[in-house]
Amino acid sequence: MEPEDLAKPLAPVDYDRVQHQSYARGRALPADALQAYMATFGAHLADRRPLVGIDLGSGTGRFTPSLAQAFGGPIYGVEPAAGMRRIAEAESRHPAVSYLDGRAEAIPRPDATADFVLMFLSWHHVTDRLAAAREIRRVLRPDGRLLLRSTFRNRIPDHWWRGYFPGSWDVERAMFPTEAETREVFEGNGFKTLAVVHQALPFEGDIAGAVARLKLRAVSVFEHLSDAELDEGFARMDADLAAGAIVEKPTYGDFIVFGPRPR
Repeated sequence: MEPEDLAKPLAPVDYDRVQHQSYARGRALPADALQAYMATFGAHLADRRPLVGIDLGSGTGRFTPSLAQAFGGPIYGVEPAAGMRRIAEAESRHPAVSYLDGRAEAIPRPDATADFVLMFLSWHHVTDRLAAAREIRRVLRPDGRLLLRSTFRNRIPDHWWRGYFPGSWDVERAMFPTEAETREVFEGNGFKTLAVVHQALPFEGDIAGAVARLKLRAVSVFEHLSDAELDEGFARMDADLAAGAIVEKPTYGDFIVFGPRPR
């Protein structure tokens, strides 16, 4: 990617046009990984049950039923892409889960009714971040929590597949804000930072299965790479897979826990 390209805003990913049909399979998590995430989230939430939650940017619902199972619910999956919601409603059902048409800047829930909001790798898709911060503050109860899982420009994870797609570094530098920029948005709009967590990401385990899922291209960074770079990267990946040369390494991700400041 040429340097001048980085000065241009990245076009938003239209999930109604791409990815919604393959996202659930491409981004599926095994049960033990989901349980590990629920334990991490639960460590920062109130002990009482049930908890009312909002999965903001819920996509195809890969976390939403697990949130209901772990914390009781109701859990509201809020997602702007109709295609993603259709998949969620068909494949990620749970008695305590409802999927709603909405976005971070306009959450279709009443004031002060949520015990927590989870944003899992959806913050970078938000267009008006100031409005989103105020809207999340509106729907949270005074003791509620925002769990924001995001990549940050100053700590882009070196995933096992990163070397096959070197242009992805520049894409993600253009795509993601820094931790400081993110905290500034929320701290300037009614929140305080309670914790910054650097979490070890679960290993894929079955590397052949991981390659197959990655080939579904259900990663937003791939929408900003050329077909030539993707084809070349997957060809090298296939060769290394056949040679048994792909080895996973520890990779870390970040999430920030925010709580509302008293009004």
